[in-house]
Amino acid sequence: MLDLSRLRALHAVSVHGSVGAAAVALGYTPSAVSQQIAKLERETRTTLLERQGRGVALTEEARHLADTAQELLSIMERAETTLEERRGRPGGRLTIGAFASAARGLLPGVLAELAHRHPALDARMTEVDPHLSVDLVARGVLDLAVAHDWDIAPLPAPEDVEQAVIGDDLCDLLVPERHPLAARKSVHRQDLSGQRWICQPPGTVCHDWLVRTLRAAGCEPDLVHRAEENHTQIALVAAGLGVAMIPRLGRGPLPPGVHAVPLDPVPVRRLYALWRTGAARRPAITETVRTLREHWPHVQGETTGSVDHRAGEPAGRP
Repeated sequence: MLDLSRLRALHAVSVHGSVGAAAVALGYTPSAVSQQIAKLERETRTTLLERQGRGVALTEEARHLADTAQELLSIMERAETTLEERRGRPGGRLTIGAFASAARGLLPGVLAELAHRHPALDARMTEVDPHLSVDLVARGVLDLAVAHDWDIAPLPAPEDVEQAVIGDDLCDLLVPERHPLAARKSVHRQDLSGQRWICQPPGTVCHDWLVRTLRAAGCEPDLVHRAEENHTQIALVAAGLGVAMIPRLGRGPLPPGVHAVPLDPVPVRRLYALWRTGAARRPAITETVRTLREHWPHVQGETTGSVDHRAGEPAGRP
């Protein structure tokens, strides 16, 4: 009889594309994943992985087994959901994916509350790019994801994945303290022509939003520095190297030398929770989504009132 944990390891390699990435997703070491697949090869008397350059590729037989593993994991999920639903309280392991600023600004409080209220629930978070998380939920790699979209790029809605709105995250223009726009109470998008921009790398939702939005306003952005982390972008702004469009969630207090100037209209990205339809009745899912939505007004209040755009200091201070 085939071992489910070994099939799970093969399925993870199929989804993530490498043994190393599968190990990260499963919480194992790469050698442990390799050992599981080696045992599965001996059980099936079949070669499952082949060397391809510096990595590995699944054989045709391995892809068939990975599809079978997907079906078995779905059956297991339905059984676990039914049992948890009958118990009537959250329990078991819940894998959560969240993009960086949500992982920093929203999830800590949510996870702490879940751990306090539901000690039988083993919630585990992984930082995941939002454009990847929807597919990872659909494939069963993640139980729940916190993702976001912008007006120009609505979140995809694949079959068998449900979603709920958590809330709207506002975005500000960050400029160096001596920048001509620093004294403005607000800035229109048409006023941004000729700026040197600090932004996320191409292919990210935030990068695409910035480029397409400025072009629609008649401004061709000059992208001089690219950094994935918002805090890195803020540090570059503080050094006087350009301006940046940074969401408020997870941003924290701005350092000296950086001013937040509101844009008119204000850019907004919307946060969602996503889960598979087959797990919708699971108490762990419903309770986590409820807690995310319950925490959002408090988080939003902190991000709205934490920074005075005139001086980069906590609002309310003289």
